[in-house]
Parts: sequence; structure tokens; C-alpha cells
Amino acid sequence: MTSATDLWELVAQRFDPPTKRWDSPADMADELDPKHRRAPVIDYINDRLVDLYNRPDSRMILSVPPQSGKSQLAARRFALWALTQNPDTRIAIASYEMGVARRWGRTIRDDIRQNADKLGMLKVRDDVSSQSEWMVTGYQGGVYSVGVGGALTGRPVDLLIIDDPVKDAEQAASKTYQERLWDWWNTTAQTRLSPGAPVVVIQTRWDQRDLAGRLLAENGDEWEFTNIPAKADHRPEKGETDPLGREPGEYLRIPSGRNRAQWEQRERNTSPRTWAALYQGRPSPDEGGVLPKTDDWHRYTHPMWTERGDGVRHLPGVGARDDHELIQSWDLTFKDAKDSDYVVGQVWLRIGSTVYLIDQVRERMNFTTTIDAIKRMHARYPQAYGILVEDKANGPAVISMLRSEVPGIIPVEPQGSKYARANAIAPYVMSGNVVIPETSLLPGAGDLLEEAMNFPNAAHDDTVDALSQAVKALLQDRIDGGIGQIIEPDEYEDDALIAGAW
Repeated sequence: MTSATDLWELVAQRFDPPTKRWDSPADMADELDPKHRRAPVIDYINDRLVDLYNRPDSRMILSVPPQSGKSQLAARRFALWALTQNPDTRIAIASYEMGVARRWGRTIRDDIRQNADKLGMLKVRDDVSSQSEWMVTGYQGGVYSVGVGGALTGRPVDLLIIDDPVKDAEQAASKTYQERLWDWWNTTAQTRLSPGAPVVVIQTRWDQRDLAGRLLAENGDEWEFTNIPAKADHRPEKGETDPLGREPGEYLRIPSGRNRAQWEQRERNTSPRTWAALYQGRPSPDEGGVLPKTDDWHRYTHPMWTERGDGVRHLPGVGARDDHELIQSWDLTFKDAKDSDYVVGQVWLRIGSTVYLIDQVRERMNFTTTIDAIKRMHARYPQAYGILVEDKANGPAVISMLRSEVPGIIPVEPQGSKYARANAIAPYVMSGNVVIPETSLLPGAGDLLEEAMNFPNAAHDDTVDALSQAVKALLQDRIDGGIGQIIEPDEYEDDALIAGAW
């Protein structure tokens, strides 16, 4: 039972101003957090959020590069500031997964508890105070956190903040995820909005069909859209301006303080397609750009091997130095038809942090000719102690057949889509850590360049698949870091047992 004293305290809270009314989220953050840093991009987003809050039914999309402080301001500071303006505000924060949204809910809740002296009567209810859902004592307002695709049934929303609805390139490229996200917006998110509720979508762009792109394409007249590129690329001669007033070519100043040299390195080591989408906010159609253009690949012009009369090749340093590794990487298909994909086998050498394409076979083969090709490659490069074979489609059949004859077979479980795998290794190619031979040394290098230039829309992508598999193993995972279990020939098993016993 509520006592008379408790009742009068609740009544007093309804009439007593609950908090100090800061003019903006960033002004509030300056006072609450001594580590808060301002930058032109933060000031711009701050002004836009205040404008959004003060206009009923407003809809806003802000496209901002990663690590610019956008989520701290839009999800954390803006939500708390809105409660200081009106503690009855029912806020929903959505992100690409529940864990991320819940983290924002917990952080805002803890901000209130840790700043009780500055936030006046704004307090969290004891009985509704979880990380994912909490309410303000004596008021209807609070924060509910939800992952994209999660339920909002029975929860009226007075302010909806959608922060980074897409996790990564793989999600962005997934038509299934795109449709699920769009269905969630149409059937769940917008149906819970109260009359007058503003909505902000603040994200890094990934794809033309991501949530921001879809909203603009289908309901563009309802949404205000601002893109803040990492590098100002407007055309003054055409009357274009930059949202922050920068000169063309000027990089973004962010709270963490990345300087021009660091920005230039980031741009240099990022594929053109990724830079255009994530950093410039202008995702391009699926027509290449993941990997460099033909002339931008790093090349070598002299053989890195010596060859014996019987065709066996020797690469100095392999087996004698820890910073030298030699492997094979195979992408397999068995149709042997004119329109089928190719079987591709590549040999890669790692020296330190750089990998070199040494050899490549690319042919349409059936099962038998594929087995023979792998054996021939093994005979030509006996120093290649790891033979990577994708453990999908036809891979298991090859692994089963060769495990008793060829040492070092490594089944590799592919992670993510072809696009995601290529995108993950693209920075190594862009930064010169992947080097291929001139076509005078290896004519097949031209096939790799052709497929890479048009990936992911090339007619074939088998050389890119083999490339991605090898670079991931040698530079991302390292061959000894657990990419797979080496399967030795059966005839070695008894010797291994004897050695172990000895």
C-alpha cells in the first residue's frame, strides 16, 4: 500500500521540474561527461536532432561514416536529453541486434543513476529497470531497446531512434535480411508510432537497398536526408555545398582526432566500393569495385622459384624460415560443361606480411581430372604443406579421395557470402600485401584480373574465391591459427602412432 507521504512525493514530482533543461544533447553531454568531445560533425548532428525533436512527425535520415561519434550522440545523448525535456517521452532504440540496442539502454539508465545530482528528479523506477526496458519514476517515459526484427507490440513510441540497422557487408548484401528489415519497418516499427512521434535513422551506408536507401526510394518525400562524407566531394562549380562547410578534398574531423595522414591511409587501404559506401555514403550498384582495377594490382616480374628438369619448383626460404609459407588453394566444381564454372587451383607464397601468387590452374574439369590436377600441383610444389579445399559442394568428395594419397589436405569451412569474403580481404590487396605475377610469367593471372575487376557480377568468380580463401588463411588467420585440421595420408598414421609411443 502506498503511504500518504509516498503519494505526496509522487504528486510533487509531477509538478516539480524534473531536470535542468539543456538546449541540446551535446550541451548536456558537455556537463555530464568531462570526456565528451565536440567536433564539427557532432555539432551538425546535434543541431539536426534538436530540430527533429521540435517538429512533430518529422522523419530524418543521417548518413555518417563509421567511428564518427554518431551513435554516442544519437542513441545515448539524444535519448536522455529528450527525457530531460519531457520525462513522459516513451523512447524506442533499435539496432541491428538486440545486444547492441540493450547496451544503449543500459548506458542511458546508468547515466541517470550516476548523474542524479545534475538531473534533478529524473530517476529510474525500481520495479521497471532492466537493461532492455526501464521507466522514469513518476512518469510514463523511459527507454525500450529492441533489435531490428524484434517485437514492439503494445508499446506506444513517442520517439524512435534507429541506429545502425545493418551490421556488416554480409547483411547488407543479403536480400533476405533486406526484406526482413523492410518488413519490420512496415509492419512493426512505424505501426507503434504515436501521433507526432519523430523518427531518426542514423547509419553508415552499405548498399543502395539498405534501410536508408529503401526509405528514400519509396517514401523520399517524407524523409529529410543528409549525407556527411568522410572526404568532402562536392562540386562548387555546380552549386553543390558540403554540410559542414568544408573545402573539396577536406577530410572529416572526428572526436577521436584522426588526422589527414591517417585518413589517407584508411582510404588507400579500403576498396573503392567500400570507401564509396561506408565512408562517402554513396553505395554503388553491384558492378565491381570490390577489388582494384587491373592496373592497380601490385606485380612482380621475375620468377621467385627455381625449376628442375623434371618440372619440380623450389622456393628459397620455405621450410627454413618461419616467415615463409607455401600453400595451395582450390575452388572446385565438377560439371565439365561449356557453361559451368571452372576448377581453380592456386599456389601462394607468404613472405612476412605479403603474399605472392606463384601458380594457377583454371580449367573446366570433371571429378577425375580434378583429382589429377591436384596431384600434379602437389608434385610440382612439394614444399606446399597446406592444400586448402573448400569443405562444401564437391570439396568433401575430393578430400575423401585424396586424404590417403596427398599430405596436408585442409578442409576449409567458408564463412559468409562470396561478396563478404572478398570484401574482407580487399584491404590486403589495396595496400599491396597481395602481389601477382606479370602475365608473361603466368598467363592465367589475366583471368584473375578479369574476374576481380568485375566481381561480384563477373560471369565467373572462381579465381576470386580461391584468392579469398588463400589470403584469409595466410594473412587473416595464418595457417597455424586454426583454419582447419590438416588431414595426413592414412599410411602416415601408423608412423605417427609409433613416434608418439616412442
